[in-house]
Amino acid sequence: MKSTNVHSDAGALADATAPGDRRTRKASKETRQQQLIEATIDSLAKRGYAETTLANVADGAGLSRGIVNFHFESKERLLVATLQSMADEYSTHWMAAYEKAGPSLAAKLWALVAADFDRRITTRRKLAAWCAFWGEAKSRPTYQALCGARDARYQQLFEDLIVGLKAEGGYALEPRSTTLALCATLEGLWWRLMMSDGLTREDAHAAAIEFLVGLFPQHITREGPNKA
Repeated sequence: MKSTNVHSDAGALADATAPGDRRTRKASKETRQQQLIEATIDSLAKRGYAETTLANVADGAGLSRGIVNFHFESKERLLVATLQSMADEYSTHWMAAYEKAGPSLAAKLWALVAADFDRRITTRRKLAAWCAFWGEAKSRPTYQALCGARDARYQQLFEDLIVGLKAEGGYALEPRSTTLALCATLEGLWWRLMMSDGLTREDAHAAAIEFLVGLFPQHITREGPNKA
């Protein structure tokens, strides 16, 4: 009797699991969740927020709907996990660039702006996913909290650098307003890249550099930060 139940349970699992699932059944929880997050990013880029469903995420990942439900239970939990993953990737990326730049304030500012246009971050699909979340953030407090925390840390880092460069160069600027203008410029360039209006990643980066050169001519040239 016990043997019959085991075979019955195994058969039920086999029936509920797609062939692709059986091939990856031994994948770790983290690997499986990341598969689904990547498929969610693809769906957001292709279909937008409203048309993204658990079913098309499952199809995109090559997994069954049951696997999606097992790991995330609902579309909202999957989307929150996706936004969190993207925010973590972005924060890790720009903090690594900041720390690698060394002690020079100009080099740190240059590195942060360059990081914003790194090909690993500004892929079409990721930009489209960010824009999808930004479009929903106004009515979703969880999204506001995730995006807002990221933006607050990012802006504070910029403002600290701008305060330091103002002190070093005697620039006649107001740090907070300048920080807001710089961040708005970077976000606007991201939007232009996402809209696919012909702007390239390289041209967007060059435009951001031109903004920095205008702000801090003693510290930054079009070729890079001054070493002095």
